[in-house]
Amino acid sequence: MEPSNTLKKCLKPHWVWAIAFGSAIGWGSFVLPADWIAMAGPMGAIIGLAIGALLMIVIGVSYGFLIKIFPVAGGGFSYAYLGFGRRHAFFCGWFLTLGYISIVALNASALALLAKFLVPEIATFGEMYTIAGWEVYFGEVAIASLALILFAWINVRGGSLSGKSQFVFCMLLVTGALLVATGLLVSPSTSFDNVVPLFQPDKATWSAIFSIVAIAPWAYVGFDSVPQAAEEFDFSPAKAFTLIVLALVMAAVHYSILIVATSIAMPWTELVAGSPVWGTGEVVQGVLGNLGLAVLAVALLMGIATGLNGFYISTSRLLFAQGRATFLPEVFARLHPVYGTPSAGILFTCGVCLLAPWFGREVLLWIVDMAATGVAIAYFYCCAVAYKCFKWSPAGKGEDYEGCVSPFKKVLSLLGALSSLLFLSLLLIPGSPGALGLPSWIALIGWGALGIVLYAARRFHIHGIPKQQLDRLILAAGEG
Repeated sequence: MEPSNTLKKCLKPHWVWAIAFGSAIGWGSFVLPADWIAMAGPMGAIIGLAIGALLMIVIGVSYGFLIKIFPVAGGGFSYAYLGFGRRHAFFCGWFLTLGYISIVALNASALALLAKFLVPEIATFGEMYTIAGWEVYFGEVAIASLALILFAWINVRGGSLSGKSQFVFCMLLVTGALLVATGLLVSPSTSFDNVVPLFQPDKATWSAIFSIVAIAPWAYVGFDSVPQAAEEFDFSPAKAFTLIVLALVMAAVHYSILIVATSIAMPWTELVAGSPVWGTGEVVQGVLGNLGLAVLAVALLMGIATGLNGFYISTSRLLFAQGRATFLPEVFARLHPVYGTPSAGILFTCGVCLLAPWFGREVLLWIVDMAATGVAIAYFYCCAVAYKCFKWSPAGKGEDYEGCVSPFKKVLSLLGALSSLLFLSLLLIPGSPGALGLPSWIALIGWGALGIVLYAARRFHIHGIPKQQLDRLILAAGEG
C-alpha cells in the first residue's frame, strides 16, 4: 500500500468546526443536564465542565501543533507512532477505535430513547427481552438501526456531503437550543431561586466538581475529530488549533446554557428526586408546552445527527489510517471507487453498531463509560509526543519542525499530558470521582484481551514493513 492512497481534500473550515462542535455536544447536552445537576448541582456541573474545557484547550495546543506538521488521518494513532513506535501506535489506535465506535452506537440508542419519549407506541412495539434491567423492544432496535444505516450511506457518498450535512445540523441544533433557553428565561413561571443550592449538598464540593471533570474526555471528545479529518482539509492545517478552541468554547457555553435552563424551571432538588427519564424534556414541556418540547426534540434530533455523522467520519478515518499502515487488514485502506471515501471503515462501523441496540442501553452505557479511557489514552499520547517535539531552545535535540522552539508550548504539552493522566486516574482508581464500575472494568479487560489477540495475529504485518516505508504510510501519506 503506497501513500498515493489518500483522501480527497474537500473539507472547508466551517465544516470541520461543525464536525468538532457537533461531535462534542451531540445528544448529551440535551439529555444529560439533569443527571449532571444531580451529580454536582447546577454550579458544580458548570464549573466542572468549564474546567474540563480549559484542560481540553491545553491538550488542544498539542493537537494543533501536530496537525500542522502532519496533516494525515489517524490522529492519536499516527502521533503515538511518531513519538513511541509501532506497539504504542497499535495500543493507542485500538482503544481509540473502541471509544469512537461506542459513541456512534450510543448516539443511535439516544434516538431510540427520544422516540420512547415522543412516540412510545412505536418505540415500545414488540417487547423481546430484558438485559441488565433494560427492556429491549423491536421498535427501538429498528429506529436505531435505520439511523445507523442512513448515516453510513451519507458518509459513503463523500466527505463533502457529510461535511455540509454536519454544518446544517449544527445550525439547527444551536438555533433550537437558544429558542428553548430563551423561552425558559423569559417565562414568568421560572426563577433563578430554583438554582439553589448551587452545589450538590450530599457531596463535598470538590468531589462533586471533579466527578464532572472526570467525564470531560467524553463530553468534549468531538474535538478529536479534527486530526482525523486533517488529511481532507482544503485549507491550511495551521488553522486547526483555532477551530479546536472555537469548538471547545462553544461546547462549554452550550452545555452551561442548557444546565441553567433545566435548573431554573423548577427546584432542581425536586426534579432529580423524581428520577425523570428525560429531565430537560419534562421541564420544557411543563413550562413551554408541546411547542417548546417539539423545538427541543428537533434540536436533540440534530444533536444525535451531529454525533452520528461526526463519529462515523472519525471512526472510518482512524480505521483507514490503521489499514493503510497494515496494522489492520488491508481492506480498511481501500477507498470507494466512485466517492473516494473509506467505505470499508464506514460499513464496518455500521455493522458493529447494528449489534449494539440488541443488548439494551444499560449494557451499552457500561461500554461507553469504559470508552472514555481510550480517549484519555489518545490525549496522553498526543501531548507526550508534542512535548518531545517542542524545544526549550534552538539548540535542543530532535527534528527542527516549524514552530517547535517554544518553551511555553512545551510546558502546555506537559500540562496536557498530566491532565490526561488526571482523567485516567479519575476513571481507573477505585473510589475516585468518576471511577469505573465492575461491568465497565470487565468490558475494558475484554477489549484489551481482544487487542492482544489481534496484535499477535498481525505482528508480522506490523513489524515486517521497513521504518522508512511505514513513516511514509503513516506520517506522509497526505502528501501523496
